[in-house]
Amino acid sequence: MINLTPNALSAVEKFIKGTTDPIAGLRIAISGGGCSGFQYGMSLEQAKQEDDTVLEFGAVTLLVDPLSAPLLEGVTIDFVESLSGSGFKFENPNASSSCACGSSFSA
Repeated sequence: MINLTPNALSAVEKFIKGTTDPIAGLRIAISGGGCSGFQYGMSLEQAKQEDDTVLEFGAVTLLVDPLSAPLLEGVTIDFVESLSGSGFKFENPNASSSCACGSSFSA
């Protein structure tokens, strides 16, 4: 379903280790908004929801809600660092177009 690059895995592990709260996983979600119609969201969650799809990547657990799952099918998430900043980059084969900032898309 979702692929995490080694850089993304490393970044998520650092974020999880940096929190004092117990973490059930990293939620990846799609919501309406952004300049292209849909936007990606990521948050550390203390509990999973009953209907979540749970994906294990070693020490990292991803949580995906049932509405977001079809739009995230085949997505590759990377973490990039450059002179202009750092952040997660989504490569989504389901997107018919993406905005220049890479944080939103249309299906």
